[in-house]
Amino acid sequence: MRPAADRVAQLLGHFLPGPLPVRLRAWDDSQAGPPDAPLVVLRSPDVLRRLLWQPGELGLAEAYVTGDLDVEGDLTDALSRAGRNVRDRRPTRPGPTSMAAATALAVRLSAVGPPPKRPDGRARLTGGLHSVSRDRAGISHHYDLSNDFYALLLDESMAYSCAYWTRPDDPAYTLADAQRDKLDLICRKLGLGQGDRLLDVGCGWGSLTVHAARAYKARVTAVTLSRAQHEFVTSRAVREGVADLVDVQLRHWRDIDGGGYDAAAAVEMGEHVGDAEYPAFATKLYDVLRPEGRLLIQQMSRGAHAPGGGAFIETYIAPDMHMRPVGRTVDVLETAGLEARSVESLREHYATTIDAWRATLEERWIDIEALVGTTTARVWRLYLAGASLAFTERRMGVDQILAVRPTREGASAMPATPADWYVTATMP
Repeated sequence: MRPAADRVAQLLGHFLPGPLPVRLRAWDDSQAGPPDAPLVVLRSPDVLRRLLWQPGELGLAEAYVTGDLDVEGDLTDALSRAGRNVRDRRPTRPGPTSMAAATALAVRLSAVGPPPKRPDGRARLTGGLHSVSRDRAGISHHYDLSNDFYALLLDESMAYSCAYWTRPDDPAYTLADAQRDKLDLICRKLGLGQGDRLLDVGCGWGSLTVHAARAYKARVTAVTLSRAQHEFVTSRAVREGVADLVDVQLRHWRDIDGGGYDAAAAVEMGEHVGDAEYPAFATKLYDVLRPEGRLLIQQMSRGAHAPGGGAFIETYIAPDMHMRPVGRTVDVLETAGLEARSVESLREHYATTIDAWRATLEERWIDIEALVGTTTARVWRLYLAGASLAFTERRMGVDQILAVRPTREGASAMPATPADWYVTATMP
């Protein structure tokens, strides 16, 4: 009988012409494919069965998170090289004769049979798209995984968003430094000062909320839909001595009341709003600001292809997420009455940030695996590897958009130049 790796290579050849984009090691220890290519390990025929029942990205992802498929070496490098190879050659749809031969191969490889059990961790949302209850369930799926998990993955600020790497070549400069520089940049762009009122929409674990209150003496209203985050930020404000400046509210963005804020921020929260709902979100942000009040949105962007991030992310990581090109977001904000004053791309900064999270994940793998289980840990390993690659290869972007609510007469009270945003501020 021919080695399993040769037969798998022959099977794949019916769909992807030319040499294999990776080197395969099959369950019988046989190998096939270019010797210098990333090594993909197939631990059982269930890999093929998963792809038979669910072709494409999601089937491959589930084969990886279950351990049926593994990669030796750097996962991001393997995804990059294999993905580039496949995109350059474009998979083909087999004709009837080729499909019959592929089917016969699949039978001989024991790939034909009932569907394998799906891994745990799929999002299971019900109700109307972006209803309050469905949004709460979607946010809970991603952010309520465990505060302890995010404490292991993130730096001490608990900032789960793109950092701002002002000294990336300095070996003493850490992720925590880059997150602090990001928080300072946001506060300076917003022009925060003592006593200013800041609305932090989608406050996460309170990194911006606490920083603005502690370093700039701003009075912050922090809004989250996650119960775990609400409890965490409330306790954190007390622990860090800013409880008198921080009001943490558990509510949907639609239910934010009041107004007259000097500034508002939504740091990587707008991706969860939804495409159809985004104009109402922009109007809400306009309404809560006083005239000459500023808005800072830090938000991921993506083209028309897979605006939710793709089948794997939409199923296991962030259900109902929607990203759009940055120009469309600016258009929606300006239609709501806001004036865009600055757009700054942080795309390369996000690849560096995610790589820092990936390094932490691997360093703390045993603790993370013990906390959330092997399947979830592998979901996150694959998620972070793919995300780093998406930003590096410009399939995703992230931008800081600074806008202002002008007065009726058109006054903005904005500085003549942005020079003060990019200096190291002296914190009180």
